Amino acid sequence: MEIISFEKKTFEEISAKLDYFVQRMETLCNSHDQKETGKWMDSHSVCRKLRISPRTLQTFRDNGTLAFTKIGNRTYYRPEDVERVISDVEDRRKEAKWKSRDI
Repeated sequence: MEIISFEKKTFEEISAKLDYFVQRMETLCNSHDQKETGKWMDSHSVCRKLRISPRTLQTFRDNGTLAFTKIGNRTYYRPEDVERVISDVEDRRKEAKWKSRDI
Protein backbone atom coordinates (compact mmCIF):
# COMPACT_ATOMS: atom_id res chain seq x y z
CA MET A 1 0.00 0.00 0.00
CA GLU A 2 1.34 3.40 -0.99
CA ILE A 3 0.97 6.53 1.04
CA ILE A 4 0.43 9.69 -0.95
CA SER A 5 0.75 13.04 0.72
CA PHE A 6 -0.14 16.46 -0.64
CA GLU A 7 -0.60 19.96 0.64
CA LYS A 8 -3.63 21.04 2.61
CA LYS A 9 -4.51 23.60 -0.08
CA THR A 10 -4.61 20.88 -2.76
CA PHE A 11 -6.79 18.69 -0.54
CA GLU A 12 -9.23 21.57 0.02
CA GLU A 13 -9.41 22.25 -3.74
CA ILE A 14 -10.15 18.60 -4.49
CA SER A 15 -12.70 18.48 -1.67
CA ALA A 16 -14.44 21.63 -2.98
CA LYS A 17 -14.58 20.22 -6.52
CA LEU A 18 -15.98 16.95 -5.24
CA ASP A 19 -18.63 18.79 -3.20
CA TYR A 20 -19.58 20.82 -6.30
CA PHE A 21 -19.81 17.63 -8.35
CA VAL A 22 -22.04 15.92 -5.78
CA GLN A 23 -24.27 19.00 -5.53
CA ARG A 24 -24.58 19.18 -9.33
CA MET A 25 -25.47 15.49 -9.59
CA GLU A 26 -28.14 15.84 -6.90
CA THR A 27 -29.61 18.82 -8.76
CA LEU A 28 -29.72 16.86 -12.01
CA CYS A 29 -31.30 13.84 -10.34
CA ASN A 30 -33.93 15.95 -8.61
CA SER A 31 -34.85 17.80 -11.80
CA HIS A 32 -35.15 14.47 -13.61
CA ASP A 33 -37.40 13.04 -10.90
CA GLN A 34 -39.74 16.02 -11.13
CA LYS A 35 -40.40 15.49 -14.84
CA GLU A 36 -43.36 13.38 -15.81
CA THR A 37 -41.57 10.64 -17.68
CA GLY A 38 -44.29 8.02 -17.70
CA LYS A 39 -43.74 4.41 -18.54
CA TRP A 40 -42.43 3.20 -21.86
CA MET A 41 -44.26 0.57 -23.90
CA ASP A 42 -42.63 -2.26 -25.81
CA SER A 43 -43.62 -3.36 -29.33
CA HIS A 44 -45.88 -6.15 -28.13
CA SER A 45 -47.86 -3.80 -25.88
CA VAL A 46 -48.25 -1.25 -28.67
CA CYS A 47 -49.50 -3.90 -31.12
CA ARG A 48 -52.08 -5.07 -28.59
CA LYS A 49 -53.24 -1.55 -27.76
CA LEU A 50 -53.55 -0.47 -31.41
CA ARG A 51 -54.77 -3.90 -32.56
CA ILE A 52 -52.20 -3.98 -35.35
CA SER A 53 -49.64 -6.50 -36.57
CA PRO A 54 -45.91 -6.19 -35.89
CA ARG A 55 -45.40 -5.48 -39.60
CA THR A 56 -47.82 -2.53 -39.47
CA LEU A 57 -45.97 -1.24 -36.43
CA GLN A 58 -42.72 -1.51 -38.41
CA THR A 59 -44.35 0.54 -41.20
CA PHE A 60 -45.36 3.20 -38.67
CA ARG A 61 -41.74 3.39 -37.52
CA ASP A 62 -40.40 3.48 -41.08
CA ASN A 63 -42.67 6.29 -42.29
CA GLY A 64 -42.37 8.35 -39.10
CA THR A 65 -45.97 7.90 -37.96
CA LEU A 66 -44.86 6.65 -34.56
CA ALA A 67 -41.76 7.87 -32.70
CA PHE A 68 -39.65 5.22 -30.99
CA THR A 69 -36.44 4.63 -29.08
CA LYS A 70 -34.16 1.63 -29.48
CA ILE A 71 -32.20 0.39 -26.50
CA GLY A 72 -30.08 -2.55 -27.47
CA ASN A 73 -32.27 -4.83 -29.57
CA ARG A 74 -35.53 -3.65 -27.99
CA THR A 75 -37.81 -0.91 -29.27
CA TYR A 76 -39.78 1.31 -26.88
CA TYR A 77 -42.56 3.85 -27.38
CA ARG A 78 -43.91 6.65 -25.21
CA PRO A 79 -47.57 6.13 -24.28
CA GLU A 80 -48.47 9.68 -25.35
CA ASP A 81 -47.11 8.96 -28.86
CA VAL A 82 -49.14 5.76 -29.02
CA GLU A 83 -52.29 7.62 -27.94
CA ARG A 84 -51.71 10.17 -30.70
CA VAL A 85 -51.56 7.40 -33.31
CA ILE A 86 -54.80 5.73 -32.16
CA SER A 87 -56.97 8.16 -34.13
CA ASP A 88 -54.84 7.60 -37.25
CA VAL A 89 -55.30 3.84 -36.93
CA GLU A 90 -59.06 4.21 -36.49
CA ASP A 91 -59.27 6.50 -39.54
CA ARG A 92 -57.38 3.94 -41.63
CA ARG A 93 -59.73 1.19 -40.48
CA LYS A 94 -62.79 3.25 -41.41
CA GLU A 95 -61.30 4.08 -44.81
CA ALA A 96 -60.46 0.42 -45.49
CA LYS A 97 -63.96 -0.62 -44.46
CA TRP A 98 -65.51 2.04 -46.68
CA LYS A 99 -63.38 1.01 -49.70
CA SER A 100 -64.41 -2.62 -49.34
CA ARG A 101 -68.13 -1.79 -49.72
CA ASP A 102 -69.86 -2.12 -53.04
CA ILE A 103 -71.60 0.98 -54.32
